[in-house]
Amino acid sequence: MNFLPVGGQLEIIRRGTTEIIPEDELKNKLQRSLDSGKPLRIKLGCDPTRPDLHLGHSVILRKLRQFQDLGHHAILIIGDFTGMIGDPTGQNKTRPALTVEDVRANGQTYFEQAAKILDPDKTEIVYNSDWLGKMSFEDVIKLASSYTLARMIERDDFTKRFKNEDPIALHEFLYPLAQGQDSVHLKSDVELGGIDQKFNLLVGRHLQKEAGLEQQVCLMMPLLVGTDGSQKMSKSYDNYIGLNDAPNDMYGKMLRVPDELIYTYFELLTDVPVQELPALKQKAETDPRNSKHELAWTITRMYYDESAADAAREHFEKTIINKEIPDEMPEFRFEAGSTHKMVHIIKEVNFAPSNGEARRLIQQGGVSLNGETIEDVNAEVTFKTGTELVLKVGKRKFGRLLA
Repeated sequence: MNFLPVGGQLEIIRRGTTEIIPEDELKNKLQRSLDSGKPLRIKLGCDPTRPDLHLGHSVILRKLRQFQDLGHHAILIIGDFTGMIGDPTGQNKTRPALTVEDVRANGQTYFEQAAKILDPDKTEIVYNSDWLGKMSFEDVIKLASSYTLARMIERDDFTKRFKNEDPIALHEFLYPLAQGQDSVHLKSDVELGGIDQKFNLLVGRHLQKEAGLEQQVCLMMPLLVGTDGSQKMSKSYDNYIGLNDAPNDMYGKMLRVPDELIYTYFELLTDVPVQELPALKQKAETDPRNSKHELAWTITRMYYDESAADAAREHFEKTIINKEIPDEMPEFRFEAGSTHKMVHIIKEVNFAPSNGEARRLIQQGGVSLNGETIEDVNAEVTFKTGTELVLKVGKRKFGRLLA
């Protein structure tokens, strides 16, 4: 393997990182790897509690891909065992555990989406139930004896809950130990995680030392702020851009990003060369409108292709700027003589995930038929033979209703 010089690797690895503990050990590991020709083992664990990935997840996945491109060995851990415990990170209450079947199913979907970023042929996929599930109760007691309650309670979310006298189940203390045991089993050289995973990553480092192994380096990435500009990107906050979003939706959602986040998105979510970032930062400050379009086009091209990005921009210009109806749109056929509530139509054509969301869109004035805004949440549509209506939901979703 022909590795880049250590300095060149560090420049790529440092991009966008929040913290590397300790960086001098990473430098030494990289030098040893360069001298021996042996790649480092880079670990990233995921507990796929939800099957849908968004650009927030891509931040850490892209860092793993950078290590792959540098010639190192990427290990993606599907936490089918730890997922049954439920990582309490950022939670103020005990998180419900999932079944093995739930986590395995989510894990498969997770990897299919992660493969849009990672090189699937160079990614080792492992399930931590393969080793954690084989531990005896005696093994668990020995593992628990390697960490003190005083150290465990230092974790921020545990501290807050303890002070507030909120319940903490004993099994939750086992989560960081189980994640750390993954590092012991895999003999990882580097573990990646969001900044909210710092405690867990350091536990892995501690357990490796207890086991007489060389300790891993912990590399943390920031949590991506969503399109609302305040909360971390999450489906729960409806401020996300999904990896599976259609090109038009991906492009349009990207334009909602606040001006002050344009540079951060370029840095964390794109492959723009490091040396070009300062100029992009200046442009984002002086010409945010065009910078945002450049960002939207770049991201859409990355997950689709150039033609899809061009078409998405053209769609935006026609439907949003010029307020035109697009030439092409999906068609939905209804039985002649049937009558349907507007709320149900929106849900049925998948322009809203639920009747409640469809009702909210109508209340906010975001639904129109043939250019006329629907104001009544109880509005109905009767389809006669030859009926042809243009349904618009939000700013970007168009559909032709036929009978």
